[in-house]
Amino acid sequence: MEHKITVWKNFLLPYKFALDELRTKVNIMVEETKYMEEDSLIEHVKTRLKTPQSMMDKLERKGIEPTVANAKANLFDVAGMRIVTPFKSDVYHLYELMMNRNDLKIMEVKDYIRFPKANGYQSMHLIVQVPITLSKGMEHVYVEVQIRTLAMDFWASLEHKIYYKYQSDIPQYLEKGLKEAADTVKEMDEKMKVIHDAVEGLHETSTKKVISLHSDGGRTK
Repeated sequence: MEHKITVWKNFLLPYKFALDELRTKVNIMVEETKYMEEDSLIEHVKTRLKTPQSMMDKLERKGIEPTVANAKANLFDVAGMRIVTPFKSDVYHLYELMMNRNDLKIMEVKDYIRFPKANGYQSMHLIVQVPITLSKGMEHVYVEVQIRTLAMDFWASLEHKIYYKYQSDIPQYLEKGLKEAADTVKEMDEKMKVIHDAVEGLHETSTKKVISLHSDGGRTK
């Protein structure tokens, strides 16, 4: 049994490296955007690796023998990254930045923001192939990336807690409440973006006035 766990842990090592590599690339994209546009593109990033037991359990639920080879061939969410952004537009901006990189390959896209799940869940899901260099050579590792706003992340966290507590058998009144909350999240994201853009517009106008005053020596007409 100990040998079996060691084999699984060794299997996970490239996925850890892929997460480290992807985090570095995301940080570079964010810093570059921040330098050019001033606003921060993300709020925070979280990563996780599935445990050997969770991988074996998932394979068994799929009716697949729980081996390392089968995990590599059938599981694309062994490594996971969640990126939380301030606004919905930032989700798509970050997605475009990742699409345009030649050192990443996006294999699958599920847009649950434009097309939310029936319960109201919203998020952008990507399967990203990350190249990493090991002593034995180059390996391409899959990472599941979720990108969503702060409001979407708060909703998803609450939904997960409810789902876990009731073991999927969620009371109807809670399902209804979650769906209503999801609609509120969507509306709030849109309103907060409008307010943010309005504030940015006022800032730009104020800055232009200051520049104008300096350029004419502070004279008023």
